Amino acid sequence: MPGENLSRDEAHERAALLSVDGYEVVLDLRSAVGDSAEAVRTFRSETTIRFRRTGEGTGTFVDLIAPSVNAVTLNGRSLDPAVVFDGSRIAIDGLADENVLVVDAQCAYSRTGEGMHRFVDPEDGEVYLYTQYEPADARRVYANFEQPDLKAPYRFAVTAPEGWTVWSNGAGERDAEGVWRFAETAPISTYITCVVAGPYHYVTDSYTRALADGTELEIPLGAMCRKSLAKHFDADDVFLITKQGFDFFHDNFDYPYPFGKYDQAFVPEYNLGAMENPGMVTFREEYIYRGKVTQAAYESRANVILHEMAHMWFGDLVTMVWWDDLWLKESFADFMGSFVNAEATRFTNSWVTFANNRKAWAYRADQLPSTHPITADIRDLEDAKLNFDGITYAKGASVLKQLVAYAGRDAFLEGARRYFKRHAYGNTRLADLLSILEETSGRDMTSWAKSWLQTSGVNTLTPAVTYDAEGRITELAVVQEGGEPRPHRAAVGLYRLSADGDLVRFARAEADITGARTVVAELAGEEKPDLVLVNDDDLTYCKVRFDEGSLATLRAHLGDITDPLARALCWSALWNLTRDGLMPARDFVSVALAFAGRETDIGVVQMVHAWTKSAVTLYAAPEWREEGGRLLAEGGLRELGVAEPGSEHQLTWARFFAATAGSDADFQLLEGLLDGTAKIDGLDVDQELRWALLSPLAVHGRADEDRIGEELSRDDTATGKRHQVRLLASRPSVAVKAQAWAQVVESDTLSNALVEATIAGFVQPSQRELIAPYAEKYFAAIERLWADRSIQIGMDVVRGLFPGLQDSDGTLAAADAWLTAHESAAPALRRLVLEARDDLARALRAQACDRLAA
Repeated sequence: MPGENLSRDEAHERAALLSVDGYEVVLDLRSAVGDSAEAVRTFRSETTIRFRRTGEGTGTFVDLIAPSVNAVTLNGRSLDPAVVFDGSRIAIDGLADENVLVVDAQCAYSRTGEGMHRFVDPEDGEVYLYTQYEPADARRVYANFEQPDLKAPYRFAVTAPEGWTVWSNGAGERDAEGVWRFAETAPISTYITCVVAGPYHYVTDSYTRALADGTELEIPLGAMCRKSLAKHFDADDVFLITKQGFDFFHDNFDYPYPFGKYDQAFVPEYNLGAMENPGMVTFREEYIYRGKVTQAAYESRANVILHEMAHMWFGDLVTMVWWDDLWLKESFADFMGSFVNAEATRFTNSWVTFANNRKAWAYRADQLPSTHPITADIRDLEDAKLNFDGITYAKGASVLKQLVAYAGRDAFLEGARRYFKRHAYGNTRLADLLSILEETSGRDMTSWAKSWLQTSGVNTLTPAVTYDAEGRITELAVVQEGGEPRPHRAAVGLYRLSADGDLVRFARAEADITGARTVVAELAGEEKPDLVLVNDDDLTYCKVRFDEGSLATLRAHLGDITDPLARALCWSALWNLTRDGLMPARDFVSVALAFAGRETDIGVVQMVHAWTKSAVTLYAAPEWREEGGRLLAEGGLRELGVAEPGSEHQLTWARFFAATAGSDADFQLLEGLLDGTAKIDGLDVDQELRWALLSPLAVHGRADEDRIGEELSRDDTATGKRHQVRLLASRPSVAVKAQAWAQVVESDTLSNALVEATIAGFVQPSQRELIAPYAEKYFAAIERLWADRSIQIGMDVVRGLFPGLQDSDGTLAAADAWLTAHESAAPALRRLVLEARDDLARALRAQACDRLAA
């Protein structure tokens, strides 16, 4: 990986030297269906780059990661590939004012989800290809200047196997010679170019829109997936969300969608949720649901569809100069996903999901030692890869929600409109957007940006309330802690129990919270509340604490809060207390088991389930884990028994019960559900649920290799294979763990998806002693592995195999020793170890808190 890095300084120097007029990329992908492994290792890539020298200097380099280069020609002059190509760069010198560079190379198909990924469907043997480049893997497919500010138009031509269809960013068709030729794109960055090729199942539709100038915009729509998934593909719902999104963006952005067609491909073994390639968006195919799922899953998919669509403007039309300003696309897209979902689709409660789910990601990331400002210091591509994190996405989106409250919705949207028109097809920095928002809002954006975009860390807001003899509020103040105080536009809600037992809001005040202590004068004189909720309506980004009376109310009445967003905020606040070692894990478990069954928002239920399992696995005192696990399984079975038959709550509790099962009686019920001897009224045990029920049986040694193989024979698909690999690695056996370790750490034959599945199986909380010997092996292997593997696989392994389940001071000391001995290791690798080390230290502090509650 180090030789493939690109620094910010190098990118800036190159941008000062040249500008790019256009690319012509010719790919021959016929080798993808070869009969031998060698035949499908590489494909031919020929790139013609037309560019001008605009600065001082006569030499630079072109990015290309490829097994070999056949020929390089600069302005008609042949260059010796053996001299100019080092495996990741082609050195070029003697530049003229106008230049034509032609590079003929053999590029490699990928099994890691980076570059040109090749996948063979085990169900029918069909081969599928797609590209994934962000932040800098287009150079694995064609020679280019791999940085976001050297935009250019592209023409792609692709020769593919007979019977295949090929898609790219622009509209295309197959000519008489069998070559797929695509229309020239608008100027775009390398990382959002795209090719998808194979025998995909393809569905079409169209979107029409009357424009202000009297013309009509028509956008051809397409959606695709592997043929073997077609029976599960609900393209109609994908198109519905797509059209609703286009309506919203055209209503509010006043800039028609600029990239022609709009295809959406759901592809296998995808590393990301999705990627915003203009005209050809790619998604992980897990968004095609093979069995029954909850509305939370459909909401999540809609959010991703809208997130990627927002990128057509924020990121594709207007692009950041360098990855420092990644927030200019990702924070905006993450915010717009929830914003549009709430206002334009059936998922009107999407801000509840945002408060409960996305912000949890942000809070965790912002308390790690690697936290960074939203506008980060990105020195190179490895930094950029790791900065697709909870800060850039979820915290950035949270801050934008705060910005809308601060500047006003109309000013925010007007700012977006001006931003697109002024910088269309260009590149921007932070100052470009802030200057426009100052115009539209009349607010000082410089100080706002300094507080929110250029600092790191999360503040904590706590109410401090005093009362008179009659029980009325004499003063309600909000105390701000946690680093330098920031300005918050926040609401404070007062709640009380009604006669029928509901916990309802009876007073609310919105205020600018500044400094260490802010008095909310509007609430003076109100009756004493049962609950004071700071950041009511979730306007700002902060952790919320409670006064003692409010916390006691939540322990007894959290489920009685009538407003779903307020409940979600309280759940989140209690979880933050648990993670921070201020609330015993067993107390969180008690609250969860008391009230999760009454939660109406299924996304919140699923999040509480995940938190509750983590509370027992990571944050509870080790001596209480067995009892905590038993309580979870009993609670899950109890709620499963009372859930409405056939409901999404029933399905969710069934999955929770399976994930927490631990007794013989639990396992017998799971076995009965699988073999049909046990029934639960309304519960449809489809194939995806079958794998969920089988999983704990494998983990606890009640399902052997043959039994897992039998399940694969029922579901001999790509998804079934991933489940099988995960379950095989999850069995409680010394030999199994040794084999799984060797497959991931000592070999690079597994695809990215199977690496992920194997790691997921290897790491089991109930098998701490079994995997303990691998802690030492982990620290001995990671630096070599980081150097040898692609950055994606390196990240997966370093994060996934960190011995966090060996939760002792000894493991903490081993991590510290590695960090001390490897100060010169790649910064990105050190960051991953630091983050995992911090998670472990947090778990130990929480366990100490929980032990005190015993």
